[in-house]
Amino acid sequence: MSISILPIAPETLTQMLNAMIPADADDADLYLQHSISESLSLEEGRVKHVSASTAQGIGARVIKGEVSGHAYTDCFETAALMDAAKAARSIANHGQHRQPLAIQPLKQSYQLYATENPMQRMDMMQRKSLLEHIDSLARSMDSRVQQVFASVSASFSQIHIIRMDGAHLSDSRPLIRLNVSVVVEENGKRETGGAGGGGRFDLTRLIDTNEAESLTREAVRIAILNLDAKAAPAGTMPVVLGSGWPGILLHEAIGHGLEGDFNRKGTSVFSGKLGQRVAAKGVTVIDDGTIPDRRGSLHFDDEGTISQRNILIEDGILTAYMQDKQNARLMGLAPTGNGRRESYADVVQPRMTNTFMLAGQDKPDDILASLDEGIYAVNFGGGQVDITSGKFVFTTSEAYYVKHGKIQYPVKGVTLTGMGHEVLQKVSMIGNDLALDPGVGTCGKGGQSVPVGVGLPTIRVDELTIGGTKA
Repeated sequence: MSISILPIAPETLTQMLNAMIPADADDADLYLQHSISESLSLEEGRVKHVSASTAQGIGARVIKGEVSGHAYTDCFETAALMDAAKAARSIANHGQHRQPLAIQPLKQSYQLYATENPMQRMDMMQRKSLLEHIDSLARSMDSRVQQVFASVSASFSQIHIIRMDGAHLSDSRPLIRLNVSVVVEENGKRETGGAGGGGRFDLTRLIDTNEAESLTREAVRIAILNLDAKAAPAGTMPVVLGSGWPGILLHEAIGHGLEGDFNRKGTSVFSGKLGQRVAAKGVTVIDDGTIPDRRGSLHFDDEGTISQRNILIEDGILTAYMQDKQNARLMGLAPTGNGRRESYADVVQPRMTNTFMLAGQDKPDDILASLDEGIYAVNFGGGQVDITSGKFVFTTSEAYYVKHGKIQYPVKGVTLTGMGHEVLQKVSMIGNDLALDPGVGTCGKGGQSVPVGVGLPTIRVDELTIGGTKA
């Protein structure tokens, strides 16, 4: 990509680098960002909320050992830029100036997603019509549908990273998301259902692939299903997790514990366990930022490391942590392309991209049939985890009570509680049906949110604590 598209003159960026980087710095970079975003939301049959925003800025970062100096500005005037550079240097506070350098462009070797504005082929009126169609479709599917909520959002970020050696990487990152939620009512009883999807592609795909209609039908299906749901049992029992979005449990309960900063500081349950068995045989966990069009994919991470496919757990053995440059260097390991930040104003942290478990050999029907009594959790709502202990709590949005290998009825109010590292060791069957989520994942850490993907085949966990309303 041509260096001429930089929003700041290369000479000014070179001046910033030479002013901010001491000779003994371990690492340093400039992160330039220009982002636009738009969203529309519908309720009560009308599009009521429309928003559009633009943001731009530059972050300057200097690293020496465990110390990191970070400063930023949204003003591209030379004086403000030099102030940010000097602030980053003063925070790190190390050494003499380094030798001057020049900025050199680097070429990308592959393309994971179209680097075009995802909004340019579907204007606001077309997006409004799409939401109105969703509302009409949902109401036509069942007379019990009382309310429909739908939103479509899109963003487009242009990123430039200037590394300490003067290397220049640039990327254009599209991201879209569609959410549909419905409320149904029968005999005074109300239930909700929702579905969503998205990724790094054009908004027109929502129409071209009928994804909008599929998500609408799914939201109505779940809502109606919940009208007949019964109280969930409580106690300890085996659980079958469905494929796809239930991988969020893997993300929260295990993934965060494999991030480099927690392991360098010794605060993760996985600290110091490289090369040791942490999961049952057959369990292989991957973090892969190179899957085309996926929400968590990146050509390179937010400090310029090319994205890659990282095997974190292989056949039950812990083989790697997810790393940014600073934590990798301090641990004597290589960066893995997992250094991420929400924006130019934020610091880099080791974060997941698309995290999933590889498929096994078992047929999903056989896994379900293996349950003498238990829960089949098809879809999840929210969840949380304590990184230090590994303890997690998740709520399901679609689940069933199973007895003698047969689904008996849907249940609601199900919470799943356990310890992340223990869950992996209790996996006894792994399905051959790996699926990735529909493209709705957003991960929070340290006050920052970044888009991610998750995935899972159908698996059996021999023991989980079920919190319900029926003992």
